[in-house]
Formats: sequence, structure tokens, C-alpha cells
Amino acid sequence: MQQTIKVGSSYKWWVVAMLWWIAFFNYADRQAIFSVFPLLQKEMGLSEVQKGLLGSSFAWVYGLAAPFAGNIVDRVRRKAAILGGLHIWSLICVLTATSRNFMQLFFWRAAEGLGETFYFPASMSLISDYHSKRTRSRAMGLHQTSVYVGTIAGGFFAGLIGQHYGWRWSFIVFGSLGILLGLVLHRLLIEPKRGAADFEEVGATEQARTRERMPLGEFLRVVLGTPTAVMLMLAFLCANFVALVLLSWMPSFLYEKFHMSLAMSGFTATFYVQLASMIGSPLGGWFADTLRKRTPGGRMMVQALGVFGGSIFVVWCGQTTEIVGLILALTFWGLFKGLYDANIFASVYDVIRPEARGTAAGFMNLVGWLGGGSAPVIIGWIAQKSSLSTAISSAAVVYVLAGILLLIGAAAFAPRDVTRVQRLIEAEARGEVNNQ
Repeated sequence: MQQTIKVGSSYKWWVVAMLWWIAFFNYADRQAIFSVFPLLQKEMGLSEVQKGLLGSSFAWVYGLAAPFAGNIVDRVRRKAAILGGLHIWSLICVLTATSRNFMQLFFWRAAEGLGETFYFPASMSLISDYHSKRTRSRAMGLHQTSVYVGTIAGGFFAGLIGQHYGWRWSFIVFGSLGILLGLVLHRLLIEPKRGAADFEEVGATEQARTRERMPLGEFLRVVLGTPTAVMLMLAFLCANFVALVLLSWMPSFLYEKFHMSLAMSGFTATFYVQLASMIGSPLGGWFADTLRKRTPGGRMMVQALGVFGGSIFVVWCGQTTEIVGLILALTFWGLFKGLYDANIFASVYDVIRPEARGTAAGFMNLVGWLGGGSAPVIIGWIAQKSSLSTAISSAAVVYVLAGILLLIGAAAFAPRDVTRVQRLIEAEARGEVNNQ
């Protein structure tokens, strides 16, 4: 049953807090495998490309299933999609421990991608119905910090548990805790009405908030007719490519180049970047909400700053030979990454109507994870031809391309696309019927 919660209510921030813990396990579960690569390589004789394929298998399935998941999310209760997905991917995480060879690992990693693909379309759509454009970037920026903490926890504790008890226990522990969390939140999370925050902000009547869902064919026409959305999706492909380089290869890079232990390489590869991103993401959310009041493309401009700034430190990270230089590079990379991450979905929601936001997030993930998901394999291939240092540094070029796309979108297309959606919402608040 849907319930109406006032936009000014403190519950909208409790929603962010509850979803924060779910996203924590979403990322801890997916990150765990990268910290135990050396153990998997020793037990199963994995090649560099096979290790890359374990990262890409998740990303490819996650991306391919994302538009279907997003479309389903716009037609079902998002609470059910969020908690059901949590139980499924947590169970799959536990079952990963049964793997005895590369193909079994590949299967479970791909299956986990399918289980997790419902979460972000559902959670971002749900948050957007509690937070209007005045607080949306801040809410999503705070939620995004769970990604960083979950990545740190997955990287460090998987390595630590694997180092002492074997890699299988890493998956059993994380998966079991996720299942328990789902049981706890079942009674606490409330499903809001679609578009509640946007329509309450413009004074809509209760009747005006009850809207028909957008058919998939119409959604595709809307996206292709909204250049801002296209630019955001392409930029997300580029940014996610670089993020997957960090997540999949940094633990091995530190283990091999700086001779760190499994636990320490997993910790170092995640801690400094993600901790800095925890600062950058709320800062990016606040900055974007402020700049959005002044210009329609304000959120995209903050994202562009994030990827342009981050590109410098991607190069530095790959080339430095000193631990201090490495930590500084990872820290500033993470800070700028947070500026971008806080606005991934808030930016596209400025140009997409409320009833299609789950589908929009799904298509964002399709483009970002299917295209960006090739990063672990491409970097593995470059590393075999040259070195892992060179391969990591080369990812900076992709960051620069993302920044160019974002600036073009902010300057050339956002003013028209944002204004069009705002007028449609205001028209529906007056009880008029419109098509985007």
C-alpha cells in the first residue's frame, strides 16, 4: 500500500538512512571478490584475462538486465523490488562459496549482477519521490556514501577473512548479513506515491499525483528526443569505465607493485578513494543543489568538474612509485569522483518525468555497466601487453571524454530539456494532460 509522506517530514531522511545500509551490502558483496583474486589465482590457476572476466561478467549482466529491471520497477512496488533484490543477491553471494572452478565463479558473479540490477532503479526512484529538486542531490549524495563505505568494507574484510579463514567465508559472511538486514527493514520502509515530492512542491492535488506509467516505446522516444539524457548516459559509460578500473584492478596493482598483503592491498585500494569520496559526494550534492537554482545544467557542471579533476590523479596513481604519492593520488581521485557520483541520477531526473525514473535509471545502468563493464578485460589486456601501471593511467583519457560530454550537455541542451519537464509537471498539477 502506498502512503503519503509530507516532503517536509523527517521520514524522508530516514528513508535515505535505511537505503544506505542496503546499498552498503550491494557494494560490499560485489567488491569482495577482487580482494581475494590472489587466493583464487592460486587455487584455480586463473589468468589475468580470466580475473578480468570475473569483473566484467557481473557488469555485463548487470547492464543488460538494467533496462528491464528499471521498467519493472516503474510498474511494481519499489519496496518489494528493493528488499526482494537484497534477499536474492545476498543468497547468491553465499552460494558463490560453493565454486570449485572458473566457470562456476563466472556463473555466480553473473547471477549476482542480475540480482543487484533492481536496486538502484528502485531506490533512486523512491528517493526522488521523497526529495524534490531542492534536496534531491543532497539526499542522493548522502546515499552514495554507502557505496564508498561498502566498497571499503568489502575490500578490507574480504581480504582479512580470506587471509585467515579462506576466501569462501568472505562471501558467506557478507551474504548472511544482507539477508538479516532485509528481514529487519521489511516493516520499516514505506512505499511513497509516484512523483509525490515534485507534485507537492508545485501544489498538486492528490488526484494530479496519480499518473499513468510510461510505456517502454514511449520512453525510448522521450530519451532519444532529450539530448541532455543521452549526454548523461554516455558520460556515465565513461565514468563507470574508470570506476571499474579502480574497483577491479587496484587491489592486484598494490599487491604486485607495492608488495602489500591481501588485507592491506584490499584496504588501501578502497579506503583512501572511498573515504575521500564520502566527503566529495555530500559536497557535490550541496554544490549541485545550489548551482541548479542558478542554471538548469548546474548538476552536470559539478559532474564535469569531478571527472576533469579526477583524470589528473588517475594518471598520477598509475605512475607513482612512492606509497605517499599513491595515497595522495587515490585520495584526490576519490574526492573528485564523489563530486560526479552525487549527481548521477539527480541530473537525469531533471529531464525525465517521475513515472519513468526507474526506467531511466535502468537505461543509465545499461549504458554505463554494459559499456563501462568492458574495463576489467581491456585493462587486463593492456596490462599483458605493457604493464598494469600504464593500463591504469590510460583510463584518464576516458574521464576527459566524459567531461567534454557533460559540458556540451549542460551548455547546449539542459536549459531546454529541464524547462520542458518542469512545465509538464506544473501543467499536471493544474489537472491538465500532457505528453513529454
